[in-house]
Amino acid sequence: MAMGVNGNGRHAADEEARAEVDVLNSRLEKTTQLTKKIQACLGRLEATGKSVREVAGPLNGETKKLQVLGNNIDAVITAIERLRQPADSKNDEEQIIRMGPDKAGLSNYLASIKRLNKALGDMKASNLRSTQQTVAELQRLVKSGNTQLENSFDKLLRSETPRSIEPLHFITKSKPFPTLSQDKFARLGLMNSYVAGVHRQSGGSAAPQESPVAKIYAEVRSQYLSSTLGNLAAASTNTAKKKNPEAIYRSGTNGIGTYAQAMEGLLIAEYENICNIFMREDWGPVFQATCQPSLVELSRTLRELNAHIKTHMNTDCYLAYEIVEIVSGLSNNLERRTGELKASLAASLKPVRETAKSSLAELLEDTKRRVAALQMMPTDGAPIPIISETMQRLQSMVDFLRPISSVMISLGDGGWKSVAAARAGGGGEAIPSLASFDIGADGKEIFAHYCTDTIDVLMVSIEARARVLLQNRKPVIGVLLANSVTIIERMIQDSELSPLLEGRRAQALDVWRKKATSLYTDTCRDISVHLFDVIHTSRGQRPTSGQGAVDSAMIMKGLGSKDKENIKAKFTAFNAAFDDMVTRHRQYSMERKVRQMFAKDVQNMIEPLYNRFWDRYHEVDKGKGKYVKYDKAAISAVFTSLY
Repeated sequence: MAMGVNGNGRHAADEEARAEVDVLNSRLEKTTQLTKKIQACLGRLEATGKSVREVAGPLNGETKKLQVLGNNIDAVITAIERLRQPADSKNDEEQIIRMGPDKAGLSNYLASIKRLNKALGDMKASNLRSTQQTVAELQRLVKSGNTQLENSFDKLLRSETPRSIEPLHFITKSKPFPTLSQDKFARLGLMNSYVAGVHRQSGGSAAPQESPVAKIYAEVRSQYLSSTLGNLAAASTNTAKKKNPEAIYRSGTNGIGTYAQAMEGLLIAEYENICNIFMREDWGPVFQATCQPSLVELSRTLRELNAHIKTHMNTDCYLAYEIVEIVSGLSNNLERRTGELKASLAASLKPVRETAKSSLAELLEDTKRRVAALQMMPTDGAPIPIISETMQRLQSMVDFLRPISSVMISLGDGGWKSVAAARAGGGGEAIPSLASFDIGADGKEIFAHYCTDTIDVLMVSIEARARVLLQNRKPVIGVLLANSVTIIERMIQDSELSPLLEGRRAQALDVWRKKATSLYTDTCRDISVHLFDVIHTSRGQRPTSGQGAVDSAMIMKGLGSKDKENIKAKFTAFNAAFDDMVTRHRQYSMERKVRQMFAKDVQNMIEPLYNRFWDRYHEVDKGKGKYVKYDKAAISAVFTSLY
């Protein structure tokens, strides 16, 4: 029974397990069928989606096109509304423009004209035919507005600009020259800023000075500058004409210094005006344009002065040196303060600077010509005027040493030795000679060299002409040269030439002093010939020399009658020649120093020879004085009287 029971239990469990498997298999089959149905549905859905896309795609593209078209239409509508605004507000802007900047107020006026410009630009960009009439009306308004603004600038500037001022008032009181009033700078600056901007935008000239208001400024202010400086320019040429044409020009007696001083003050004040009205990049061009008429007048004035200097080179070359210094100083000061006008001023100065350079050589040539033109010279050896005149010229040059030094440095040491050399060395400020780059060049040293060259040219010319006119009479020529040397030396010592020629003076003058002495004492050699003797005696009777006192009586006893006659003739010839020399010495016109120098030279040459001759042969006339006119004391007294 038990086994039966257990067997029935297992059977029931197996049946139950089979039933569960059947259920699971049934569900799996349904799942498989469901999967197939789902796959079939997905296939149909995909096919349907493709069809939808094929149909919906074109519709989407059309929708986008419609959106763009809509946006464009909105933009056009907006643009039309914007374009209608200027036309609608034209009457309001026109009212402001008609009022002008003075009544409407400068800020309000500028704002209005800027709005009109913007509206005009927008309407031109639209290029709609319907707006052409409005564009034309806006252009008319803008043009009218610009013209009124320029006229307002002109009116305001002229109201602040006098016809001229008295420059001497500011120079004598050391007051700065006047500028435009500060409250006008802002108004003029605003107007310039707008008009200059319009000028550039409209494709006008790129040159700042070509802007309408810049032209107005240059015209108005240049007239003021020219009128103020006109009288001083005229005074500069008038003061060049001296009452005595032969008088040497003196520093500061020409009006060029005051003229340059006034120009400097005026132009610096004008540059300040320009800096307060115009933009930084416009300062230089506008300043140049404003100053141009005044610079042209300066150039004309300097040309006139240069012509006068060239006509009166000997007396007025110093004016050329002064002009070089003054205008160079003006150029340097303006360059430092404004950075402008250096080239223009250099061009104006160039003719005078070239004359200053060439004058150095021409003065030397003139010295030669004047000496060569002399038709007579004093027969007593008196100094001729050209000596002191030449030295006065050198003394006067010292007063202009600064400009002369600069001229000489640019010319080069020795560049004055011929007119051709001076002209070849000439060049403007733009093309200086190589010597101007020599940092070690010393203008004073070069000037000292020029002075010694001048003295040498003078002395050589005088000697050459004297030999012709004085028929080669050496003593007279010697006196003339010695007098010249003494005058030259004195005029150096008594002037500012002395420190400049220290060391050079003695060297240069000693040569000529020795030459003068040689010429003057040439007569002494002729006189000395009479004091040389050749006596034939026997050995026992031969006079001793240098061995104690000489016994003239013993010597005479040993001479034959022929020798004695020869000694008498020598004494006689000596007396005549010596007396003639003494007479001439006293008749010559000599500087005291020259007379003493020559007296000493003559004494040193003749007295020892005469004393020796007298010691030997004075007993030839046994003290009667018939042949032996002078004893040693007497001839010494004569020499002393010559000093």
